[in-house]
Amino acid sequence: MNKKLKSILKITLPLLLGVALAWYSLSKISLKVLVEHFKNVNYVWISLGLLFGFLSHLSRAYRWKFMIEPLGYTLRLPNSIMAVFATYLVNYTIPRAGEITRATIVTNYEGVPFEKGFGTIVAERVADLVMLFAIILVALFLEFEFIYNFFIDRFNPYKIAIVILAIVIAAILFFFFIKRSTSKYALKIKSFVVGLIEGILSIFKMKQKWAFILHTLFIWAMYLLMFYVTTFSIKETSGIPIAAILIGFIAASFSIAATNGGIGSYPVAVFAAFAIFDIPEEPSIAFGWIMWSSQTLMVVLLGGLSLIYLPIYNRTHKKKHTKVS
Repeated sequence: MNKKLKSILKITLPLLLGVALAWYSLSKISLKVLVEHFKNVNYVWISLGLLFGFLSHLSRAYRWKFMIEPLGYTLRLPNSIMAVFATYLVNYTIPRAGEITRATIVTNYEGVPFEKGFGTIVAERVADLVMLFAIILVALFLEFEFIYNFFIDRFNPYKIAIVILAIVIAAILFFFFIKRSTSKYALKIKSFVVGLIEGILSIFKMKQKWAFILHTLFIWAMYLLMFYVTTFSIKETSGIPIAAILIGFIAASFSIAATNGGIGSYPVAVFAAFAIFDIPEEPSIAFGWIMWSSQTLMVVLLGGLSLIYLPIYNRTHKKKHTKVS
């Protein structure tokens, strides 16, 4: 497969998947009913969810300063904030292109070499991945009996045991194959794993590691609160079990990586998670669309303004700096 075709597929496949999932979710609820949910939603809870989302983005921008400083550069907070919002906006068009845009912004306006700036973003993603898996472990710990009974009731336990055993054996064989293989794919995987480990360890080597860790905890606490408080905006999802909140949040988080910014996949992921808890179909899908739409609107507005204001802010700052010197 040539590079041009591969690039086209990387852009079009997530978009096509998003459109297909959007169509699927809308086939489960009439447009009239969905519009009614949007009309009757409690916008006080939506606003509170937006506030928590906004605070998480600000914290992410401030946390980035701790990663840039050990490289010998000082990242101005306004540039960091605008770069973060620009990242989210660009990711709605081309998956993962936002991270490249973010590194490019600090290269252009802060003089941080692109590869170094991009390296900090990769390390940051590693920290976020660790947090997501920590939330999964917490969900399993708190709701182990429920999750266990759910699968036992629906699937043959012996088949589950065989599948788990097969996965473990396949993982072990894959590990030894990758460890000994010298193929370019094996080397890429090894390089990726080494990079992940280095990214995690680099967090503990930074000067302000505890501030970084506290900001990371705050960011994910805000994400969870954002999801939780928004459930109160719809009568049917108000007061749903904590287990549904956690599993719904986890499913929604993974859905964002599946398509451009979770287009189409977000409501379907929420619906699938809530279905486990027998939460009605229509309000589950409506909640997914309301949750995704509100956060997307914030990203589009603030991301768009950031891209417009970035050159203006930096031109003004440069003029002031020139006057002082």
